Amino acid sequence: MSDFDQMGIVVDWVDACRKGDLTTLLDLYADDAQLECTCNGAQRYRGRSELEAYWQPRLSAFSLAGFGLEEIRPVPHGVDLEYSVAGALRIRASFCFSPEGKIRSTLCEPARQHAHDGCCAC
Repeated sequence: MSDFDQMGIVVDWVDACRKGDLTTLLDLYADDAQLECTCNGAQRYRGRSELEAYWQPRLSAFSLAGFGLEEIRPVPHGVDLEYSVAGALRIRASFCFSPEGKIRSTLCEPARQHAHDGCCAC
C-alpha cells in the first residue's frame, strides 16, 4: 500500500474538473503521465502538453454542462471513478499512481449509459 492518499488525489481531480481548473488538474499528473480515452475510438495522450490539449476543451464543457461524482472506490491497481456529465452521461475512469503520489495513468471509457443517453463526451 502506498503512503499517500490515492482516494484523496482522485477527489482533488474531481474538484479540479468541477471548477474547470486546468492547472490544478495537470499538477495532479506525473510529468510523463499517460491518458488513454476509449470513448470515441482509442486515443492516447502523454506528457503535460498532450494532457493539456486533451483536458482544456473538456473542462470547459464540464463547467457548462455540470460534472457529477457517481462512484469512487479503491481497487488493487489504484482507484476507479465513475462520473457524469450533464447529469446523465456516465464515464468510468481508472487511475494508477506513481510512487511519488502523482497520477501515472488514466483510462477513461464509457460507463453503462441510461437508455436515453448519447455517446461519451470524455
